[in-house]
Amino acid sequence: MSEAVQPTPAFTPRVFSGIQPSGGLTLGNYLGAIKRFVDMQGSGVETIYCVVDMHAITVWQDPAALVRQTRELTAGYLAAGLDPTRSILFNQSQVAEHAQLGWIFNCVARLGWMNRMTQFKDKAGKNAEKASLGLYAYPALMAADILLYHATHVPVGEDQKQHVELTRDIAAKFNHDFGTEFFPMTEPVIEGAATRVMSLRDGSKKMSKSDPSDASRINMTDDADAIAKKIRKAKTDPEPLPSEAEGLAERPEARNLVNIYAALSEQTVEQVMAEVGGRPFSEFKPLLADLAVDKLAPISTEMARYMQDPAEIDRILKDGAGRARAIAAPILQKTYEIVGMVGA
Repeated sequence: MSEAVQPTPAFTPRVFSGIQPSGGLTLGNYLGAIKRFVDMQGSGVETIYCVVDMHAITVWQDPAALVRQTRELTAGYLAAGLDPTRSILFNQSQVAEHAQLGWIFNCVARLGWMNRMTQFKDKAGKNAEKASLGLYAYPALMAADILLYHATHVPVGEDQKQHVELTRDIAAKFNHDFGTEFFPMTEPVIEGAATRVMSLRDGSKKMSKSDPSDASRINMTDDADAIAKKIRKAKTDPEPLPSEAEGLAERPEARNLVNIYAALSEQTVEQVMAEVGGRPFSEFKPLLADLAVDKLAPISTEMARYMQDPAEIDRILKDGAGRARAIAAPILQKTYEIVGMVGA
């Protein structure tokens, strides 16, 4: 199932997105991002996907762990069905043009724009003075990631929508300041039943690798038994499932499990309710467990296989970086010329 991409006038449709290699891939990463990336391979539009390791180091990373996590995320992409012959797959740090365009956008973006970025406030907390400059400025680098490829569409979760809006602001200001229409107005693509997967223990909180309870999440490295056990023990309420989607509004745990079922079965929530409405969770959970095992256990197995061959992962990333640079370098060169950088 591919997601529809409508062309931006004057620009060839192109999809770009990326995930930080912060370790511990979960079902949330899969349904909210990776599965959608794979689906978009079939849309007839060029797709470029990145392991954004430069973003990862905005907070301190153990170097050896970062290497492993970069390979693990790449293995997750590949195991889920991302085809490096149909999409471009690379890690950000291997295409220097990202940092080069990022600096130009640091000079285009306004301080007031950065001050409105809610994710910095969330991540820095009360110790903002001790946060890295990179953590504060990384939305400008994210804009560079996207616009370096003249990407017209970015599949993201709701929590990244503000950063895509900032990307549009930066593109618009650059175009206005230099009297050009060089950069596109990128559109966020936020679709699907489970673009935000919640904790299996608390339907009001996002599923997270940092939750102390492993039972709160399905890890993409979990085997079939672990997946089924976590679904069976997921928190629910005592009422049977409603017959219509509206009945889930005040039932966060029920809504989360239904959304997961809908996303894994590639149905709408309404279609799922028509199928399981009125059933107790004692009947619904086994259906969801079987579906989750069927869809996710093969990915876990394939990830483990890829991780046994790190040289192959590195080869795929290196090849992707070369293909990415072939697109990025001319766009950066033209940007330099527009700005007036002598000798560029």
